[in-house]
Amino acid sequence: MKFKGYALGLLSSISYGLIPLFIIPVKQANFSLDTTLFYRFLFSALIVGTYLFIRKQSIKICIKQIPVLIILGLLYAISAETLFLAYDYLTPGIASTFLFIYPLIVAIIMAIFFKEKITNSVIISIGFVLAGVLLLSFKNGEFNLNPVGLGIVLISALSYGLYIITVNKSNVKELKGFTLSFYSFLFTTCYYAVKMIINKDPFLLPSYSLAFNFFTFAFVTTVVSSIALIYAIKYIGSTPTSILGAFEPVVAVAVSVILFGEDFTLSLALGILFIIVGMILNILSDKIINNTRIQ
Repeated sequence: MKFKGYALGLLSSISYGLIPLFIIPVKQANFSLDTTLFYRFLFSALIVGTYLFIRKQSIKICIKQIPVLIILGLLYAISAETLFLAYDYLTPGIASTFLFIYPLIVAIIMAIFFKEKITNSVIISIGFVLAGVLLLSFKNGEFNLNPVGLGIVLISALSYGLYIITVNKSNVKELKGFTLSFYSFLFTTCYYAVKMIINKDPFLLPSYSLAFNFFTFAFVTTVVSSIALIYAIKYIGSTPTSILGAFEPVVAVAVSVILFGEDFTLSLALGILFIIVGMILNILSDKIINNTRIQ
């Protein structure tokens, strides 16, 4: 189960790291962000719901679980929205990278509120990850960072960290991964539907090709990433999963450099190296696994 948990954690981070591949062209075309995210999560809910129907798996939930599922949907929506807003102030690679201050948020919250022990291995791993994040923020030898963009992406990181902790420490942990994902996507879709109604945004898409792009966006970055994340949390716990997620900015930076012309500097290279080192330390540390496994 340990190997499966690590593999799923990596799969989640890689697929999530491909977000700039889909979202940057949408933003360059000045298409509505709320509409984009509405269809991203709507298609995600439909994909997972269809799978559950074909497999004849129950989607029954307890009444007590509904408030938690609504909270998960809101957290996911806020995290996604603020990350994409941060792209307007920071480069996609830097914004995606700063999202990964959330392992530190997860570790601190778990230690303070759930008495989870933070071992030296966890501290060292997080230290490498944060050092990598800082290095990725340097440009031409200077720390070049928009404070507004930083504030927005920190909100995204906090929301994402709280999502992970909520999954791990609430009564929805008893739900199967696909069922949990279905309701998370469903309530996230409702959030954006309400925003679109308030803003009077049209729900109709102008072309079939755009609908297909949104479907692919939903499947790759949302369905695959979220389901893998949920199962990784169940197999190895919140803190290891969140640190494994540090591979996401590596993918995001690679996409930004190769496809969108972001400069690949020495600080970027060193930042990626530090993040990979931190991730490997987490994988090799049995103490981290033993202290963060879901009971």
